[in-house]
Amino acid sequence: MEDKIQSKYHILYIGGDVRTIKPFEESEDFEITVKENSLKAISFLAEKGTVDVVLCEVHIPGIDGIETYKLIQSKKINPAIPFILVAHEFEPKVFQEAVNNKIDDLYRVPLDLDRLYQRVTFLKKYKKNQFKAKEEQPRQQQYKIPFIKRTFDIVFASIVLLILSPFLLLTALAIRLESKGSIIYKSKRVGTGYNVFDFLKFRSMYTGADKKLKELEHLNQYNASKEEGEQQEAEIDAHCPRCEKLGKPCSPILYIGGKEVCEYQYLKQKSSKTQSAFVKFKDDPRITKVGKIIRKTSIDELPQLINVIKGDMSIVGNRPLPLYEAELLTSDGWSERFLGPAGITGLWQVHKRGKSEMSEEERKALDNQYARNNSFWLDIKIILMTIPALFQKENV
Repeated sequence: MEDKIQSKYHILYIGGDVRTIKPFEESEDFEITVKENSLKAISFLAEKGTVDVVLCEVHIPGIDGIETYKLIQSKKINPAIPFILVAHEFEPKVFQEAVNNKIDDLYRVPLDLDRLYQRVTFLKKYKKNQFKAKEEQPRQQQYKIPFIKRTFDIVFASIVLLILSPFLLLTALAIRLESKGSIIYKSKRVGTGYNVFDFLKFRSMYTGADKKLKELEHLNQYNASKEEGEQQEAEIDAHCPRCEKLGKPCSPILYIGGKEVCEYQYLKQKSSKTQSAFVKFKDDPRITKVGKIIRKTSIDELPQLINVIKGDMSIVGNRPLPLYEAELLTSDGWSERFLGPAGITGLWQVHKRGKSEMSEEERKALDNQYARNNSFWLDIKIILMTIPALFQKENV
């Protein structure tokens, strides 16, 4: 076992399994406080809050282990404390629910205290850094639109809305005559600094189109390059060269698809099969006839000029993303795009419009490039490039 960085870890154990508790009481590496149910445990955390890790049995009287975790999270009681579930047998549904709720780990008894010590050491450091990053995030992601850019946005958007107002009324009438529903479609979007706002567009789809998104996932153009990897999702290769070299598990054992696989091997395979964050369909069956026309010419985007006047976004910037896309873009490589202004048009629209092949990496590079190098004159250049791009075949 690796050298320990402190004499003891203080564990809050929630449950009553004497066989699991006793080794901790006899261990020189752990100090244990036992609470038989979640309410007593939460009360203890609220008063003390000094433990190094929470170990909670999956099945305890009253609220079960997963609900206990949710309750602790909702009360925001020291979110940097690692939370580990303890199970007597592997239950696929429990495991999946634990993963969905982002619980730190799940162990099956009997526990290997040496391995647990190493895992707690890692989790404490990881959670501390993660929590620190979240606390610092707002300061890092604040962006204030420069005065000249904001002035240009208001003047430009106001003039365009005034000139096009008769045309906008005709478009609204055409949408209403073809299909029922609101003329303006509102969706929650994530813009500068992860600010969420109501994003406005002319409705180009039939009412209830969002509910069909899951059914059409196989048509997503951004997923096409990963189709082969997704077909092999269930075929987990449990063989790990590092484990074989060490003669023992190199990392905690997980249970995936009925197989035992070390965490290192699982994450290594998963990284190549991550679902695409961006969503885009070719020949989308949800789009109305009027919708195809206004999308091809980007007329559907014109209500966003109101967003510009309100200050939600600018004329030029990185495209605000739907919540289901933005929540997947949390790595350092992706999050940089949110440090710049959000806008109606931007670098990736004018560079890639009309081209079916556009990888996530290309889009990320263009978004990050604009976030780093945006300027008033670059905005003017992008606006001039946008005009011919409006009449290309493919909508972005």
